[in-house]
Amino acid sequence: MEGVYMEGVPHSVTIEDCKKITATAIDSVDGFSSTQIILSFSGGRIIISGSGLKIINFSRSGGSFAATGTVNGIRYAGKAVNLKQRLFK
Repeated sequence: MEGVYMEGVPHSVTIEDCKKITATAIDSVDGFSSTQIILSFSGGRIIISGSGLKIINFSRSGGSFAATGTVNGIRYAGKAVNLKQRLFK
């Protein structure tokens, strides 16, 4: 998956041989373990699943991210909406 556009914000996600993942335009790393990494970007979240996952680079100022391990899947999720935002639309 490369050059994905969500909500008009260009970012990219590249997976090489299911062993290395890189991404651009990342705002934050919201959670990580050896089996899952959760990233935020302006369009929502990216959830990476696998085994032996290890973050090797993250630059908040530059938005670059890199990790190694066995990548089993990647999915996009919308922006997190808190309870107050849902109640008072």
